Order: sequence, then structure tokens, then C-alpha cells
Amino acid sequence: MIEVKDLHKAFGAVKAVDGVSFEARDGEITGLLGPNGAGKTTTLRMLYTLMKPDRGQVLVDGIDAAQDALAVRRLLGVLPDARGLYKRLTARENIDYFARLHGLPEDLITSRREALVKALEMEDFAARRTEGFSQGQRVKTAIARALIHDPRNVILDEPTNGLDVMATRALRQFMQHLKQEGRCVLFSSHIMQEVAALCDRIVVIANGRVVADESPAALRDQTGEANLEDAFVKIIGSEEGLAA
Repeated sequence: MIEVKDLHKAFGAVKAVDGVSFEARDGEITGLLGPNGAGKTTTLRMLYTLMKPDRGQVLVDGIDAAQDALAVRRLLGVLPDARGLYKRLTARENIDYFARLHGLPEDLITSRREALVKALEMEDFAARRTEGFSQGQRVKTAIARALIHDPRNVILDEPTNGLDVMATRALRQFMQHLKQEGRCVLFSSHIMQEVAALCDRIVVIANGRVVADESPAALRDQTGEANLEDAFVKIIGSEEGLAA
């Protein structure tokens, strides 16, 4: 479980995150939505300890990220906005390298890696160097690398960005599988169809603040709109009108 309490982050005079609070629960998929510049990526970077908040608290399975960042990193599997693969290494070698950074024994590395290769349908390219990989192959390798230490909490920053239809379908199915295993899944996306299909709960951020935190059905009911995209536009439009 990930708990976010009153997070603030400013860059000079710009308040990128201005009091964000929400929960992402175990056994659920939580979507983080917002227009460009709303503060989503900054929020995610503070959650996975890449960036320190100016104020506020992040708890992962009850552990305070400010007090024990290393312990929190062990509890998280993160697919960041920059995939960051080592091009000279094969997919398997990329995965193994991160497993060793987490201190996993070699026999466990092999079994977990091959289970992920199978689950993510990577058999055809797992032995190839990642230089020249398609976007879908890069994302699958990065996800396997993020999950090699078997974290209970998974953060995915726009995981289907740039993927073709088949790769997107496979990744959505994999996210559902993570949920069924009882993991906490938090992901950001701009694709409303994806959010509607996957999310148990949606957190909408605008101007660095949470402006909605509901189930997809509750957001539609709250706005009186029949589909999630129209509901999202109405929520954001109302917030921008208030900000003006």
C-alpha cells in the first residue's frame, strides 16, 4: 500500500505539487491522471524516492520514505518515464544486473527472470542486446527489471506510451495479473479507454492538487457524464476556471 500525505514540491516560484494526498491500495489498480504540467511525474518521482518533497510524507507498506529510502525502494517496482536500458546488454542481462543490485542469489535470479520472460512473452528477444529494440520490447524488459525482486507495490509511468495494439493489450493483461496477485498497482496514463478498463480508483491532479479521487463510475456520476473522458474534461475545466 502506498500512502501520500500533503506532498509539496516547488521549483523556484513554481509550485509543481501543492498538497497532494491519496492512497493506492493493495489488490487494486489506481490511476493517476492530469493534464500536462499538472504535477503527476513530479509526484511519482517523490514516491519512488528520486526526488525529495519540500513537505509531506510518503509511506510504502507503513515505511516512511524520508526515514528509510532504501527500504522503500526494496518494496517498490518502478517503470519510470525514461526506460533507461543498458544497450550493450541483452534483455536477460539487464534484468540480472538489477537483480544483483537488489542482492538476490543467483539461483533465485534465474528462476524469477525466466518466469517474467514467460509472463511478458519475451522469449523471442530475451537473448538479444537491447540496442535496436522496439518500444514494446524496451517496455517489457524495463518492467521485468522492475519486478525481478518481487515487489508488492508497482509504479508505472505511462507504461503503454508508444506501444502498438498487441503490445498494449498484453501489458494491460499483465497489469490485471499483478492486481489479482494482490499487489498495489499505481500508474499514470493519458488514455481514457485504458483507465476506464483497468482502474479501481482514479486520482485526478490539476495545478499540483488532487481535484478528484473516486472510482470511474463515481466520477461519471459526479459529473453527470456518460463516459470517463467527458468526466475528466469537465473536472479539469472546472479546476482551471477556479484557478483563473
